Amino acid sequence: MEMPMPQQLDAVIAGYLGVDLAPGFLPAAEGVPPGDLLRPGKLTEVGPLQISSGGVVANTGLAMTVLGNRVALMGLVGDDALGELLIGLLDGRGASLHIRRTHSAPTAYGIVLAPPGVDRMFLECPGCNATFAAADIDYGTVATARLFHFGYPPLMPAMLAENGAELEAMLRRVREMGVATSLDMSLPDPDGAAAGVDWPALLARVLPQVDIFTPSAEELLFMLAPDEWSRLVARAEGGDVADLIGDDLLAGLASEAIALGARIVLLKAGHRGGYLRTGDITDGVGSLSLSRDDACTEGLRLPALPVDHKRFVNACGAGDAAVAGFLTGLLRGDGLETAGSLAMQVGRDSLYGADTTSGLPGLSVR
Repeated sequence: MEMPMPQQLDAVIAGYLGVDLAPGFLPAAEGVPPGDLLRPGKLTEVGPLQISSGGVVANTGLAMTVLGNRVALMGLVGDDALGELLIGLLDGRGASLHIRRTHSAPTAYGIVLAPPGVDRMFLECPGCNATFAAADIDYGTVATARLFHFGYPPLMPAMLAENGAELEAMLRRVREMGVATSLDMSLPDPDGAAAGVDWPALLARVLPQVDIFTPSAEELLFMLAPDEWSRLVARAEGGDVADLIGDDLLAGLASEAIALGARIVLLKAGHRGGYLRTGDITDGVGSLSLSRDDACTEGLRLPALPVDHKRFVNACGAGDAAVAGFLTGLLRGDGLETAGSLAMQVGRDSLYGADTTSGLPGLSVR
């Protein structure tokens, strides 16, 4: 077991990192079918381009910084112009940067197409995130933190190889330092390589090393019950699958994640809120102030807070912001239920800004 170092950080946020590029659509685009807007050979006039940092490192990491935590960010960028841009977007935001440059692959980027009145569409290049491995973590820095949060392994093939061997090795090493581990997911591309992963087997291998598991309900449904996920997607007819995931299914998904080894599960369910459940936390969770009295073994439904639609700006990153709120509550010593309520507040407030953090209130965790 590695000896713990004096704690200097509240959290290290590591994993997927990229640049988000979002063309601004003009009001005239409202109600126009996407196939007409993007018809081959057609020029569609758009507004200014919004450029922002994206991925769990930027979204959850910067949100936790705004909420008053001492945070280090860890990820990979390519040795290219987008990498320079991304580091510039992160610099000066209050977090300590531990961003490595690589010559082997380009910086990740995503193109977000969000015409008014139409659900968002994404074009994503994972870039150098595809090569991210356990050796890319600065474990010396991690040892100075109370919490390690990692996100989006479905977009990181090297972390998924051999049923998640790299992911398990990384999380195991962090836990052996006495640092609490937290894991978030992303929805695998149903036509991509991640769709072919044996997710139940991978989760059975990885989740025993996870203290806090924060996937969306849809992500976990895809991984544990893909046939049911496909059925609900067909029923949704292009709408939000979260509307069709009932409370019984939420409870069942959380219970299965606990049975696979996770100690605390927070399922995000979009505008429907979330669901919280714990397993055995008798021995505590790393250096977090939790005891068996905080256990929520029967499960707890977390209702979403009302949204002021006049203030609504952008839903991108709201789930990552909710996770930032939950982890912040745990770091400042709140009970699980209070931390869950904070997750709902921060997720809601993130809707009021142009990016994940600009609508958030500042909090003090110390």
